[in-house]
Amino acid sequence: MSLFSTLGTGTSGLKAAELAISVAGHNISNANNEYYTRQRMVTEANIPFHTSPGDIGTGVSVTTIIRIHDEFVYTRLKDSSNTFSYDTFNKKTLEEVARYFPDLKKSGLGTDIEKYFKSWNDLASNSDDAAQKIALVQNSLTLSTNLKKTRDNVRALQDSVNGQLKTNIDEVNSIGAKIVELNKSISSVEVIEPNRANDLRDKRDKLELTLSELLNNSVFKGDMISENHLDANLTDRGTGYHLNIAGHSFVDGTTFHPLEISNTGNESSYYSIYSKSQDGSKIDITEKIFGGKVGAMLDLRGRNIDPATNSSFPTDGKLQGYIDDLDTFSKTLVERTNNIYARSAQERMSSFSNKDLKDNTSLVNHSESLKKGTFDVVMYDKQGKEVGRKTININSLTTMNDSTASPSIVSQFNANADDNGDNNSLNDIDDHFNAVYSFDKLTNSGSLAFDAKDNLSGYTIAIEDHGTNFAGAIGLSPFLQGDKASNIDVVLKYKEDPAKVNAYDAPIAGNNKVANAMVQMQYDKFDFHRSGTSTVTETVEGFYRFVTTEIGTDGENAGRSYETSKALFNTINAEFQSISGVNEDEELADLIRFQASYGANAKVISTINQMLDTLLGIKQ
Repeated sequence: MSLFSTLGTGTSGLKAAELAISVAGHNISNANNEYYTRQRMVTEANIPFHTSPGDIGTGVSVTTIIRIHDEFVYTRLKDSSNTFSYDTFNKKTLEEVARYFPDLKKSGLGTDIEKYFKSWNDLASNSDDAAQKIALVQNSLTLSTNLKKTRDNVRALQDSVNGQLKTNIDEVNSIGAKIVELNKSISSVEVIEPNRANDLRDKRDKLELTLSELLNNSVFKGDMISENHLDANLTDRGTGYHLNIAGHSFVDGTTFHPLEISNTGNESSYYSIYSKSQDGSKIDITEKIFGGKVGAMLDLRGRNIDPATNSSFPTDGKLQGYIDDLDTFSKTLVERTNNIYARSAQERMSSFSNKDLKDNTSLVNHSESLKKGTFDVVMYDKQGKEVGRKTININSLTTMNDSTASPSIVSQFNANADDNGDNNSLNDIDDHFNAVYSFDKLTNSGSLAFDAKDNLSGYTIAIEDHGTNFAGAIGLSPFLQGDKASNIDVVLKYKEDPAKVNAYDAPIAGNNKVANAMVQMQYDKFDFHRSGTSTVTETVEGFYRFVTTEIGTDGENAGRSYETSKALFNTINAEFQSISGVNEDEELADLIRFQASYGANAKVISTINQMLDTLLGIKQ
């Protein structure tokens, strides 16, 4: 053992203290970086000289620089971040939806519905007043316009979510590409033991955390490594790396399999998400992605997109459900209004163009709102006196114009029968009117008409229903038109001339039976066939309240879930920061300690230097 060896001992301590100060300074400089994991230098005594009477130490060596990271807590942080991100986006979106349904005093669709029925009530009070008819048409237009506007707002929000989906999947792919590059860098650093790519692993953890905020994923980095001899909180993964999304490989070490998002072939331009396998084939994983911002987007927008169904719009999702409910409300309002309005005698009756309703299509199978039962065709003369009544039967086999299995609507209407019981076969309904069903193969749509054989006869006809909803379902002699909230409207002839609106059933001045029936309709309960298999039996206003209550409930639940996940995230994040975050007071204390160590080792070197000078002086 020589003075020069002792000088090396002091030098090793000096270098260790210098490196410790550098590590502490690195920690302090990153104190405000929430994604930084504090680091610590690990040292051990150098191999001593084995002499008699005992070992003589040779100083200190730095074995490695570790980051204080607990993988278990970090995994919980990712999970809570995933849930918190989901609830944040979900809450924000549903709060926006709620703003489209204000229903405050003197505003909102609820008020429009009240005004619609009030207008019919006012017309019933004065059935021949042109001003009341104008007000009715105007309030009907206001209701239909606001239904369209509300639906358009929800659809625009759904479109926005769809657009954001593309942006976020692009970000997911960008993160995947960056992780691959970091994996390459980490491998090049850690190929030599015991090197640790601490800052690079921090960057990768930050990307993983961001990815968890976007969607659910699973990461496998090799066997868990626990190093309690270095720090009680130190648990980290090995050098492997496999990241899966929806059970499909996304990053495999330094290999990257980006997600593909596409809307080709979709009339709606709504995106589906695919995972590409090594052979180039694509697998639709849209219905398998959950959690995070992307999962919230899919739950809100809808996941199941069939190009052949619903105009390529989703068949699920909260926003799509609200749109479907508005469509159900509008369709039922149109049908029930028209079913009553068909009681009003007309010189000619014709229906909407009904898609897919062929001559031989079963009526009750074509429309779930059309029921088995009977309706009467009623004929009036010029004085408004009933002069004929024919009962039409609808069973499970009844069609428009095919009497193969059961008498059709056309054949029953045109049947030569004594409709007025006077034993005169020349003055019945079939003698004055003719039923014609026209099906256009090009448009795949058909329309029913009851035409007068003599336009100068002065006879009129009407439909009096007994539970079939036939006139409403096919739109026979309607007041309203449309089959969803996007196209509900008042029939053109009434918009152009409100005076043509009828409050009567029989064409007699002062008759208000149709208007009264419209007033009564607001208290009657109907089957509202929601998208899928759900049916709600409610009044018109009751179903609207059902829809708005569901929207309000969804928003409240989202708010409660947000508060819960926020509290959980904050708790876990605080735990994570307490382990991995930088404590400036602790680092400053260490800095003073390492500074003292540096000075002490410098004193050792200075002392050895003086001893050498003395030794050399003796020799001289």
